[in-house]
Amino acid sequence: MKRFLIFLLFALPLAAGAQTLSESAVEDISEKMAAKFQLRNDPALVFVTEQMSRSGSGGLEVDKTMMELGKDPAALDAALKFLYQYSDCNRQTLIANLRGMDVKSGNVFPLATYIVNKNKTEAKTLQDEKAELLRIGAIPAVTSVMVAPPANQPGVVANATAETPAGAAQPAAAAAGSTAAAAPVEDTRNWEVRSVFAMTRPDDLQTLYGKENVELRDATDLDGNYTGKAWYVYPDTENEMQVIFNADSSKTITFTHERSKWKSPFGIKPGDPIDKVNKVNARAFRVNGFEWTNGGIVDSWEGGAMDKKGVQILFRAINSGDPKLYDQFTGEKKFRSDNSGLKKLNVVVDKVVFKTYQ
Repeated sequence: MKRFLIFLLFALPLAAGAQTLSESAVEDISEKMAAKFQLRNDPALVFVTEQMSRSGSGGLEVDKTMMELGKDPAALDAALKFLYQYSDCNRQTLIANLRGMDVKSGNVFPLATYIVNKNKTEAKTLQDEKAELLRIGAIPAVTSVMVAPPANQPGVVANATAETPAGAAQPAAAAAGSTAAAAPVEDTRNWEVRSVFAMTRPDDLQTLYGKENVELRDATDLDGNYTGKAWYVYPDTENEMQVIFNADSSKTITFTHERSKWKSPFGIKPGDPIDKVNKVNARAFRVNGFEWTNGGIVDSWEGGAMDKKGVQILFRAINSGDPKLYDQFTGEKKFRSDNSGLKKLNVVVDKVVFKTYQ
């Protein structure tokens, strides 16, 4: 009997901490997040979606994920965690944001309690991460989304070339004959890769990015084999993006330039070190040996965060001048991505491919 009482003393606190959300709360918060997400200008949901993309929690088709959070418990938990992060890991701020999303009053406190309890051990990490993202400019202090087309597309007139309608008042500087340089035109292009996922035909690319910025060219796979034709957006620039519209309505999107402005799924881009990919995948993965068939291409994600998510990556070694070390990773073999020798070789992402499921 004494043992049973001791068991209860330990078991009751554990049971109290193992909180779950009611179906009503899940349905409510999922619907409210989807509604705010569709506005594309709600600061909280913009932040949450950015973090879902950056962390890979939203998968390749993050738009679809955000609209169906109730069907994906892991994605919903991630979205709630990032809402908590957006709220500076402060319970009262979180409650205010839940109310601002029009969450039903009966669900606000259960949701806040669930979110805080589930993420309280990560609170400092989340706050530090947000502060660092702000510091490096990865997220703006006032979150916003780019929705306007680029300046060379219809509907946008660059400040430097705009004509003033007849009879309209001239700017003071112009009236005074000022020779001051015109303010630089803001880059309003949509750099979200997920914008391409919903497209169904090449014309959509031309509509969004301008016909003069889209060309049909030969394409190759990661191993250099010819695969037919692909549409190139901003060809021969740092922002070049290759898009193939497959017969099954899926799309294959490839990036090969390091300094592009594109915001890609999982936040991975060419030039990223292999260690960053380890962290995004949340575990080590397996890579084919260099200088061989499929050399440097990920062979298996080993059940990590990017497993079965339509991501293919080709790596290259920048410091391959040490033959003895480099030979350990070349030939008909596979190596683990957390091998310490890879840092000495400075192995980085060479190309990254995202394949959508529809």
